[in-house]
Amino acid sequence: MSVPEFVITMEQTLEFAERMHAGKPQLGLALRLIRNTGVRKRHLVQPIEKALHHPGFEERNRIYEAEAKKRCPEVIDRALANAGVTATDIDLIIYVSCTGFMMPSLTAWLINEMGFRSDTRQLPIAQLGCAAGGAAINRAHDFCTAYPGSNVLIVSCELCSLCYQPSDDNIGALLSDGLFGDAVAAAVVRGEGGTGIALERNASYLIPHTEDWISYAVRSSGFHFQLDRRVPGTMEPMAPVLRELATRHGWDAANLDFYVIHAGGPRILDDLAKFLAVDRTMFRHSWATLTEHGNIASAVVLDAVRRLFEEGSMTPGATGVIAGFGPGITAEMVVGTWTVDPLLPVGRIPISASVPGPAELAPVAGAVAV
Repeated sequence: MSVPEFVITMEQTLEFAERMHAGKPQLGLALRLIRNTGVRKRHLVQPIEKALHHPGFEERNRIYEAEAKKRCPEVIDRALANAGVTATDIDLIIYVSCTGFMMPSLTAWLINEMGFRSDTRQLPIAQLGCAAGGAAINRAHDFCTAYPGSNVLIVSCELCSLCYQPSDDNIGALLSDGLFGDAVAAAVVRGEGGTGIALERNASYLIPHTEDWISYAVRSSGFHFQLDRRVPGTMEPMAPVLRELATRHGWDAANLDFYVIHAGGPRILDDLAKFLAVDRTMFRHSWATLTEHGNIASAVVLDAVRRLFEEGSMTPGATGVIAGFGPGITAEMVVGTWTVDPLLPVGRIPISASVPGPAELAPVAGAVAV
């Protein structure tokens, strides 16, 4: 995972919000909500003064394309190296982003510029928002299940600062201005071998009739983020879904060894921990991402997995869950077991994906390397 070089602190965020939205009736409440996010700093692809200026949708999308092409290759190279594979070993590229638009997708440019095979499959995902990180892992798992021995590259490029709309002053927009950050992340799901999370069972769930709770209004000025005040309360109906997924796998969702949860905001993490009856410290990797980078959309789960690897506390057989939440309201969830490949070079940090055998789901597949 990589974050841009320009940094904005919580104190600067509050200062700019007060200046840019002075006199707006919702400002006081928004400032209190921003303070309560726990976000210490965020990273931006442009200096803050430039990020606050809106040059028009066309120019913003041009910046998005240029920055994506500038920043993704280095992160991809690290992911491939960590997984112990090369570009020619990749059979599918999943590109997730909800902060800019390209057609053809960046996947076509990556294939041409980075030495991927011309028959590499492409799967761009643009409209699952923050849930797309979990969805990408799940679709990679599905692909490796359908095509044993395959390898899948996941790329997340979220440049949320390019969606800032100076004219928007509702609570949802103001809160998002102080919550979202920019980041690029990549991972490799290996069909065979690897050390990391052996993905064993995945699931999707949509809370009925909540499709307008998180959304974009697409206007001539670009994407206008819309957030309903009921969103923070969605973990109460989501917790039983996660619990059922674990139960179907023979596990207790309250007694797993690791939890990689989308850091949508502090209440999301606090409520899910409460409703799963899990100590909030079990979500420490997600909390760290939120504190240090803000909500980086689909890249959150990949960064939290990176932190899990770097902590080095997992032992073979440790059980856990990855869950991403986003528009819909949609959840993308997967459970898996920590596995160790004794042949993996020291220092590699992949995430494993398991392919089901004839009779059971076994950790025979490899890595999501971050």
